[in-house]
Amino acid sequence: MPSVIAVTGASGRIGGRVAERLAERGADVRLLGRNPARLPKITGARVGPAAGYGDGDAMRTACTGVKTLFMVSAHEAQGRVREHMTAVDAAVAAGVERLVYVSFLNAAPDATFTFARDHWHTEEYIRASNLRYTFLRDSFYLDSLPRMAGTDGVIRGPGGAGRVSAVAHDDIADSAVGVLLGEGHDSATYDLTGPSAITLAEAAAELSLVTGRTIGYVPESEDEAYASRSVYGAESWEVTGWVTSYEAIASGEMATVSDAVPKLAGRPAQSFAQFLRENPESYAHLTP
Repeated sequence: MPSVIAVTGASGRIGGRVAERLAERGADVRLLGRNPARLPKITGARVGPAAGYGDGDAMRTACTGVKTLFMVSAHEAQGRVREHMTAVDAAVAAGVERLVYVSFLNAAPDATFTFARDHWHTEEYIRASNLRYTFLRDSFYLDSLPRMAGTDGVIRGPGGAGRVSAVAHDDIADSAVGVLLGEGHDSATYDLTGPSAITLAEAAAELSLVTGRTIGYVPESEDEAYASRSVYGAESWEVTGWVTSYEAIASGEMATVSDAVPKLAGRPAQSFAQFLRENPESYAHLTP
């Protein structure tokens, strides 16, 4: 029988793309999610039973018969690492042999971007398991750059003059499929980035070109960044994540540029300019 590949987060922007591409190539795909009713209907893919990362019994049932688990990280939360650990334990108990985990660029225990620390702890836990593994360390998403600009046409944050090698969801998905259907990726870590790293001022200039209005970048101090985001009423850990995402750019931790996307996907990675041309909806909030 064909080896089953289970795809988590199939209702999301990465998991859904990966599941579609795998099914198109004839893979035996099982879609996993907390609410099966929300999972996309993909020809050739089957929907597994309801399973959230934090429910070990449900995850073990959902992963039974699965050889490879494609694991998209859970939404940011204070207990995210614990949920990931529960899911990994369930995969091991179910007999899963291989795990491909969507991590984050330059994940480290002391990463400036606080959410990247969760990914490092998850990676360490996976390394200590009996699973064969591959880590896909994504840079910031290209579609995040337009959303940094408010409707007033200004990107504000403590990003300094740092650079970010943002990557497209499609490039991540195609790279993931290359790993999932390929060989020789065990114990490998791939940095998935765009073809170059740009400053936030350069991102603003590209947005100006496509929107026909002036989009600017205003660097903030750390104190200014926390103050400007206090109006949203978010919890402190979440606001810290928002602010440190800019500070990670300023520190140079997001400037890494890798050739992993061309090697795994078999084509060049998208630049920000190309992404904007092909995805006008990404900056619709900036146009009349």
